[in-house]
Amino acid sequence: MKKFLFATMVVAFALSQSSCVSTKKIKYFQGADSVYAQAQRIQQMYEMRIKPADQIMIKVHCSEPELLEVFANDVTMGSTSRSTSSLNSSGNSVGNLYSYTVTNEGTVILPALGEIYVMGLTIEECARLIEKKIQEKNLIRDPGVTVTFLNARVTVVGAVKNPRVVNLTSERNTVIDVLAQCGDLDDTGLPKTLKVFRENNGERVMYDLDLTNVSVFESPAYYMQQNDLVYVEFNKSKNIKKSSFYTFLGAGASVLALVSSIVALVYTIKK
Repeated sequence: MKKFLFATMVVAFALSQSSCVSTKKIKYFQGADSVYAQAQRIQQMYEMRIKPADQIMIKVHCSEPELLEVFANDVTMGSTSRSTSSLNSSGNSVGNLYSYTVTNEGTVILPALGEIYVMGLTIEECARLIEKKIQEKNLIRDPGVTVTFLNARVTVVGAVKNPRVVNLTSERNTVIDVLAQCGDLDDTGLPKTLKVFRENNGERVMYDLDLTNVSVFESPAYYMQQNDLVYVEFNKSKNIKKSSFYTFLGAGASVLALVSSIVALVYTIKK
């Protein structure tokens, strides 16, 4: 009886463990308690840089609205165009803003300024460059320029609850922000083996991310860039876990554990 009881308990334990996953494999940011016991400086790796096919919005404004008319005379602006104007309290236009698509050569064509090379610049650097060009041509003495991205987005596929294209709302959107908008990883996702594919200077590079390790914060791919592709790998046993055999195995473990408990109780009473 003792041998039977012992064997039953061993088998039940083994079966129950087959459906368990170590928390070390799924817990995010392990080691954070020690690493962040003191505040850590955030590295400035989140600035997005302009790439071919980006759509950017450029707004030009100044204290003399009539000087902005020169930027409204030409409606051919790259491959797309859109213009609106804002009004001051007197109803006069104080700013013109247009959308541009960056060419494959990395340029945009601006009214009165012509072709400007912007690829590789941050939106802040792009704005300062346009201001400089305006001043060099003596068009506006005190120009103010703001530039924003219009089509910055990331594609997320693989073992997430809702694979989708996510629009970036700022330059500091992280991989965690993006995954959260997809409902996080599903039950078959492996947080240790995320892959981020990124286009850099005409080349595609790949980064491996491990969400279970606090060092993920230091990865160049932690902050998302426009056109990134995030792939979450599936657990290799996902098909087994979804099978009827796996369901039976889990149920069998519970039943066997119950039987072993009853046998142990009966054995104790008889003894």
